[in-house]
Amino acid sequence: MEQKAKQYALIGVGVAALIFSLAAWAYIDAYSKSIQPSSFRSFSVSGEGKVISVPDVAKFTFSVITQGGKNLGELQKKNVGLMNEAIAYVKDQGVAEKDIKTEGFNVEPRYQYYACREGACPPAEIVGYTVSQTVGVKVRDFDKAGDILSGVVSHGANNVSGLQFTIDDPSIVMAKAREQAIQKAKEKAEQIADAGGFSLGRLLGISEGGYQPMYDNYLRNAKVMNMSESSAGGAPAPSIEAGSQDVSVSISLQYEIK
Repeated sequence: MEQKAKQYALIGVGVAALIFSLAAWAYIDAYSKSIQPSSFRSFSVSGEGKVISVPDVAKFTFSVITQGGKNLGELQKKNVGLMNEAIAYVKDQGVAEKDIKTEGFNVEPRYQYYACREGACPPAEIVGYTVSQTVGVKVRDFDKAGDILSGVVSHGANNVSGLQFTIDDPSIVMAKAREQAIQKAKEKAEQIADAGGFSLGRLLGISEGGYQPMYDNYLRNAKVMNMSESSAGGAPAPSIEAGSQDVSVSISLQYEIK
């Protein structure tokens, strides 16, 4: 009887030890999975789509900058008159009102500074003002772009700058580039899965990065001519070449590893 009791006790201890071991193993396994980095169970790929498109809009700004004496009202009247003349010319060339936008109007005083003498520094004196007004224009007819650039100068503007070529509505071109990028990313993921000997699981995430570079040219951020040069020399209109533009979209896909 006593021998059987010992056997039962040993069996009980063994069963308890087995249960404890199984419980400990289950806990460790669950814990290790909970802290396992997601990168061990998923991977990411990227693809880029690129579409070459022809810009359909030329954008530039022109300004009227007027300097004068202390009669600010007279100076503003002169500035506004010159700007109105330039805007009227742009409209006469077929540019719609929605493509003409005032981008800035500034009035700045001009000071005369005096040297300090015997420890006394006279205050600066306002001797006049500078009034400047800037307008942005979109030109959709490239055959007229060069004439408009030079024409605004002969009609009051004395600063023309910031010429850019762009696509007015890039959404269609971006959609084509996006489709290419997604397809390339999918193909890359399938190749990696085949080479790694695993299957693609669920799509866990997707992100996009894209850009639409502006076409650069020799007139960007440069003054075309000033008003005195235009009126005296009758400068010819610049030749406008829009060229082409690459629209790119990059896509990143994250897949589950099965």
